[in-house]
Formats: sequence, structure tokens, C-alpha cells
Amino acid sequence: MTALRPERESDTSYGQQSYGVPGASEDWSGGAYGAAPRPEPQPYSPEAQARAYPGGPGSQPYAPGPQPQPYMPQPQPQPQPQPQPQPQPVPQPDPYAEPYEAGAGVGVDVGAGEPFLPPADEETVALRIPDPPPSDGDSAGDPIVGSRAASRARRDGQASGGRAARRKAAKRRHGRHGGPAEAPAGAPAREGARAPLSRVEARRQARARKPGVAVVASRAIGEVFITTGVLMLLFVTYQLWWTNVRAHAQAGKEASSLQNDWASGKRNPGVFEPGQGFAILHIPKLDVVVPIAEGTSSKGVLDRGMVGHYAEGALKTAMPGDKTGNFGLAGHRNTHGEPFRYINKLAPGDPIVVETQDEYYVYKMASILPVTSPSNTSVLNPIPTGSGFTKPGRYITLTTCTPEFTSKYRMIVWGKMVEERPRSKGKPDALVS
Repeated sequence: MTALRPERESDTSYGQQSYGVPGASEDWSGGAYGAAPRPEPQPYSPEAQARAYPGGPGSQPYAPGPQPQPYMPQPQPQPQPQPQPQPQPVPQPDPYAEPYEAGAGVGVDVGAGEPFLPPADEETVALRIPDPPPSDGDSAGDPIVGSRAASRARRDGQASGGRAARRKAAKRRHGRHGGPAEAPAGAPAREGARAPLSRVEARRQARARKPGVAVVASRAIGEVFITTGVLMLLFVTYQLWWTNVRAHAQAGKEASSLQNDWASGKRNPGVFEPGQGFAILHIPKLDVVVPIAEGTSSKGVLDRGMVGHYAEGALKTAMPGDKTGNFGLAGHRNTHGEPFRYINKLAPGDPIVVETQDEYYVYKMASILPVTSPSNTSVLNPIPTGSGFTKPGRYITLTTCTPEFTSKYRMIVWGKMVEERPRSKGKPDALVS
């Protein structure tokens, strides 16, 4: 047992090195199993570690390592909206762009070493976002960019600036309200551009545009003629249409009143006052039924649509009830009822009936005188001149104006009495048939 002790000492020294406690002497058997207590382990320190193990990790100062970070959720990528393609305006030819050869395209050198680019529309230039100005290197290296810059410079008159400058240039070219374009300051005037007028020149042109005395006079005369023409048209309408309407109404009212007075016995045969109705004239062929009044006054008799009896002065004629004589009547051929308008269509033998309060007097048309002078009063004689009658009898004479719508001459129609029929026997055959 004693021979083995040195080896224990070596083991003990090894154990002392392993624990790293210098200067400690411990008997293995006594230290391990003896009464001596085992020393307490020393706490770890970098200095002690460096002394125990030179060149080890403890030789460097201690630095704490990176601390773990708490978990943070990563943001999820959001879907980005896709840009919608915008419609591109159709480029329009620039009226102020330089001419180019036919068939030349984009990027083709058409002269002076400058590539050609078709000019953009003026309105498009005014509304488009400006392109960044190219650098010298880009312009020299990219012919398309260089041509765009050159074309824009030509259109804008070498004007620098952004969107506002291009809008001003477009307004100068096209005018603010579509009028003549204003030339930019310092730029040469284009061919056909009109310079603004001075105040004196503007007044001179305004005076030149004012109508002269001759023009004013001609306009006044023209207005007078137009007014006169309108008035004449209204007068003709009144004469040819309205007078007939009014005369027919008055004549019809007078005929009805006369028939009622005869039926009631209010009117008796005898002398009648001027303008008073006393008989009714019937011309069946012309469908004429018109009252006969005393006198030939235009205003009191003829213009009221009635037929007048010649009963004044030298032109006084007989009445239908006289045993002999010439019953003369006058009436309008045109306007105011125009009762004698178509008496030229009467033929020999056509009946003409005069109705009075007591009798019907039937005449047969005998002859006609188409034209005679208004002063030829012999046609109203008891034996009318030119009628063909040669002896006294009971005759009727109808007179009217001719040609139509004039009063230059007179037309005469004569008839001879063929029947006298009392009203108590009824109407004659001429009125019944």
C-alpha cells in the first residue's frame, strides 16, 4: 500500500490542475476519504480564467452578445392597382412646323443632321405633362429625343418654361377667343398677321362703316314702298272680299224685312223715300235675289248690296206697275255684293222677275249693249235708244260698269214685260222652274 503513494501524488497533482486551484496539497485518500473538508468552488471570473489558461477566451475582455429580439409580425404586401392605359391624342400637323420630305419617318435624317419627328397637336402640347429636358449627352446620343426638343423649340418660339409657358404660347398662336393670334414679344410677325388698330384708325373705320345719306334715304323710300304695298293689299282685300260679305248680309236682311212687312201689311204701295226698299229683283239664271230701293245713291243704296231705281231729276224712270214706260235699275258689277257681275251672260228670252207687294212682273231679256259712255242717258228713255224697240211699251233696263273692276264705261241690258201675275195666284213659272 505504501509503494503506491507517489502515483497517487501525481494523480493528485493532475486533479489539482484540473480544478485550477494552485498551491493546494491534498492527499487523495485523505482528501477524498479523510477528515479534511473539500474547498468550495470559486465563482467564475474572466480574470481568473485568464490567469489559469493564458491565451484562452478569458484573455479578451468580455462583451455581451446580441440579445434576441421579440417577434414582430411582418407586414403583408398589398396588391397595387394596375395603371389603366390612357387614350393618346392623335397628333395633328403643326401649321407652323418646317416642311419635310414626303415619306420621311421618325428618326430619319431629313437635312442639316437633324432627325425628323412629326409635330404634335397644339392642344395636346398645351395639356400634356412636360417631358424632362434632356441633357446634352442624351440629346446627342438619342436622335428621337433631340428631334423632340428641336420640334418643341420651333413650336414654342424658343420659349422656356413649363406647362404655363406652353399654354401662353398656344394662346398667342390661336388667340384668346378664336380671333387673330397675338405675336409674342420680340418674335417676328408672321405673314398675314394683322397689327392692332390705333384709336384714330378704329374710329375712321367705324365712320366708314356707317351708312351714308343716300343709303339712309333709299332705305326710307324702300320702307315707304313696302308699307304702301301692304296697305294696298289690305285695301284690295277689303274691297274684293269684305265689302261683298257685308253687302250680302245687309241685302239679305233688307229682303227679309221687306217680305215680313208685306205679309203683315205694314208697307203700302205709293211714293217711296230715297233708300227705301219697295221690290225684289229675281234673275233665276244668275241666281240673283236682291232688294230694289228708291234712288241710285252709292252710299245709301248701291254700297249696301241693293239695286237702285232711277227716280231722280232728268233720270226719273217709270215704275213696274205703269201701263207704259221704262223701269231703269242700276247695280254694282264688282264689290259691295256685285249683283250685276254676270249680266253679260244673259241671253235673249232669259226671265227677269220683279216682285212687289201685290204683283209679279215677268220680263224677257231682249238685247244687250256691251259698251257705252256713262253719259249716254238715252238708254233710259221710254223707248230706249239702241234697244231695238220701236214703239212704247213696258220695258226694263239694267245698267252696270264695264270692264270689270273699273267704271270707265257702262253695259246695258234690256227686257220686255211678258207677264203680270198677282201674288194671290202664286209665283210665276219662271220662279217655280
